[in-house]
Amino acid sequence: MKTLNKYLNITFLTILLSGLFLSSCQEYLDQDPQSVVSEAVYYKNATQFTNASNNFYTRLGFDYDGDQHTQGDAGSDLSNNLSVTPVYGGGLTAIPTTDAIWTKNYSNLRAVNQLIEKAAIYPGNQTEIAVPLATAYFFRAWHHYNLLRRFGGVPIVTKSLDVNSEEVYAKRNSRYEVVSQILKDLDMAIAGLPTASTLGLTGQGKLSITAAQSFKARVLLYEATWDKYVATTTDGDGVTSGVGSAKPADYPSVTSMLTEAKSLSLAVISGTYFYLWDHRSDIVQGGTTDYSHLFYLYNLEDAGSNPKGLTKADNHEFIFQTVYDFTLRQIRKNLSHSHPVGPSRKLMDMYLCTDGLPVQHSAVFQGYSSMISEFTNRDLRLTSFVNIPLQQYWGYGSATTGGGAQYSKTFATAGTGYDYRYIPVLTSPTGGRGVGYMGNKFVTEYKLREDLTESFNYPQIRLAEVMLIYAESTCELGNGSISDADLNLSINKIRARSGVASLTNALIAPFPDMNMLGEIRRERAIELDGEGFRFDDLKRWNIAPQELNKNVCSCYIAGTEYATVLNPKTGTPIYLASGFSNGLTTSEQSVSSYSGIATTKAGALILDPAGNRNFTIKNYLDPIPSDQITLNPNLKQNPIW
Repeated sequence: MKTLNKYLNITFLTILLSGLFLSSCQEYLDQDPQSVVSEAVYYKNATQFTNASNNFYTRLGFDYDGDQHTQGDAGSDLSNNLSVTPVYGGGLTAIPTTDAIWTKNYSNLRAVNQLIEKAAIYPGNQTEIAVPLATAYFFRAWHHYNLLRRFGGVPIVTKSLDVNSEEVYAKRNSRYEVVSQILKDLDMAIAGLPTASTLGLTGQGKLSITAAQSFKARVLLYEATWDKYVATTTDGDGVTSGVGSAKPADYPSVTSMLTEAKSLSLAVISGTYFYLWDHRSDIVQGGTTDYSHLFYLYNLEDAGSNPKGLTKADNHEFIFQTVYDFTLRQIRKNLSHSHPVGPSRKLMDMYLCTDGLPVQHSAVFQGYSSMISEFTNRDLRLTSFVNIPLQQYWGYGSATTGGGAQYSKTFATAGTGYDYRYIPVLTSPTGGRGVGYMGNKFVTEYKLREDLTESFNYPQIRLAEVMLIYAESTCELGNGSISDADLNLSINKIRARSGVASLTNALIAPFPDMNMLGEIRRERAIELDGEGFRFDDLKRWNIAPQELNKNVCSCYIAGTEYATVLNPKTGTPIYLASGFSNGLTTSEQSVSSYSGIATTKAGALILDPAGNRNFTIKNYLDPIPSDQITLNPNLKQNPIW
């Protein structure tokens, strides 16, 4: 039977999934005793509306695999994780038969739209259901945005469709019509959601006005820059391919979208309830040296998950988050074992030095000659999220790599007899996800957590991103200029907690290859690495081919300690040239369209050669899955596919 997707003809479930929120959030789990309640008897009172809206949160997951074919930013120019097949970042995708992003988001829209429809005929006072209704509007925008990012223009669905609905066979709406609908829905969400302070800890993970404002700022920046840099080049004619370029009469201009993104983000960062995680002074390793306080932001569970005894209540940076719990809802992904977020050579050199300058200009950069020299005097985001060779690191669980952290003990007195030093893997590309550099973002060291049982929350929106939105929209409005005052409101707060000197106009003035927009984009790449933003950013800036179609490299081998050093645990060489068929770079190579990013010199280990990578404008939008076009011939395929 022809349907928009086979998931539209579903029975609406009114019972919340049992594993959604912390035990302190019992109100989320209040529900009627029946396992399934029909639509005819449901939506009769405010509690039922609340329970139905709570179910929307269960569709959020641990989204380090984002809405791409990849995990986090794996396969991008910043990642050494090339295990995804085919590599999305190389443009090596094909038209799929099915696509989970298409089916799941349209499936989820049915329940959202049903709540909105039932609210219109609710016999009680509308104020009683204002929050669940606003929640539904938010999620309708959320699901449409997921589809927009992936496919461009898609059919807008604002009804709870069944197999007989004419919208099932509708054409795709233009991206501009989709954006217009998203913005309208978010205005409705902002009008009805509560403040974050009224939610408190028991409402952790639930939507607030601040979350809706932040999300709208994200959408506005995304679409304003897409409209500015990509424009209509991916729209197609709407007849033979794509959806065309039809814009609603009231569609906002680039300037108005950037202006509102700036205004909304300023309102968020000016608030007092959310603030950046900053524990430089009280989370230390080895008793003296702080290198990892940001690491604990991403694996925070209960007091046993970190040396300071902090809990999720101490995290006020995550504005909107997927909530997990060891008893109720574990993440169940291969995280700590796989170390999914690791850096490429390019990202390693994008991290700043403590004087606020990149490696090619910094007076405090120590070079690459030893395995640890490039980690000296560097951004705490680097030393928090990338293992330093020969540094000791706890494992996790009862026994993995020596077992989890014992904060009351030193590594030497842990009683395991394990050598906790991290030794780089440079024997073959299949030697592990951490070939050359091992990332540890979204990795636990909890003694009571085995792999798959991690239960830290996932940030869907966090304050640092909103600060970056403010800086970027301000700089775009200023035609590449931004004042030091605006930088101090935003990016410099992020840099401060990262142990990096402030970005100022005077700081970069002596360097012709650096400019403010490039530095703001650098900050975004560094700060949000592994959180699923990289591909979307490169596409909306219209620089994806220039950034992605380069050699993906790792450590410098030639002329460094890596070339000759032996593994102190085994006595065998750390690096085996025979294990890497792509060899080393033989000359200096530009790695970015922004000249402020350090070039890669000769002697770097090539993980994926440029010849394997062919990301083009075609890949800015993914293809509509073939089964959907078969079911609905009115869906025209995206251009070039």
